[in-house]
Parts: sequence; C-alpha cells; structure tokens
Amino acid sequence: MKDQRTILLVDDSENDLILVRRAFKKAKCNSPLQEVRNGEEAIAYLKGEGPYRDRNKFPLPVVMLLVLNMPKGSGFDVLAWVRAQPMLKRLAIIILTASGRSEDVDRAFDLGATSFFVKPIDLEELATMLRCLCDWAQINRFPALHEVGGA
Repeated sequence: MKDQRTILLVDDSENDLILVRRAFKKAKCNSPLQEVRNGEEAIAYLKGEGPYRDRNKFPLPVVMLLVLNMPKGSGFDVLAWVRAQPMLKRLAIIILTASGRSEDVDRAFDLGATSFFVKPIDLEELATMLRCLCDWAQINRFPALHEVGGA
C-alpha cells in the first residue's frame, strides 16, 4: 500500500518504548510509529492540539497501541474518551500491556478495545507480534477518521 498507516504508541515507560522501537525495527515494520508518554498527550495528539497541530508531522493513526497504567490519564480513561468522540470512535485501539488479568481484559473490551495483547518481554516474541500487527495494518481496510471538533 502506498499510503502511510501511522501507529500511535502510548506508553509512559522509557524502557518499554525502547523495547517496542527495537521490536518494530526487528519486525521491519513500514508503518510510521508515533509516540506519546501519557493519557493527556494521547488525547492532545488525537485532537491535534499543542505540539501535535501539524497533521503532516503528526497524522491521525490507523491503530493506537495503548498501555493501561500510566500517569495523567490511564489507558482506560483514554479508551473511554476516544469511544465518546464521534469522529474517532472507529479508531482501532489495541491494548498492549504486561497484565493479562481477566478484569482488565473485560473492562478494556467493555470500553471498546479492538484487541488486547499481553506484551511479551522477549524481543523476538514482541517482534513477531508486531510483525503480525504491521502486516494486518497494511492489508486492513480502515474507516475514515476526522479531526475532533473543538476542545
């Protein structure tokens, strides 16, 4: 596919960000990866506010990888906010977390998660998971997303 299919990674852990970056590189993923570090930044990115105003530099993602536990708005808070936005409610949101707790899985799906991945700590396993994700992101048909109106 010729169009760029941006993936937005929302994770507050620098170590996890480094691991995911390495896994994306190892997986030879062609989708551009954008990163934000907390719930507030995720919402600002999706709204196109502050440093994320330039949609050429910060395009709307086709997929958001979202951790659950982070400061300034949990993954659950971000998920609920996105699903309440008419222009973003169809965004594919994949929970990427170390927790496989059934309560977290249930709550994520109740709030509208597209999928729930338990993040492997092994680089090879994570790269394999992300390769599958990137392949899917390239062949999947996504609905159009539009800017969120107003603040």
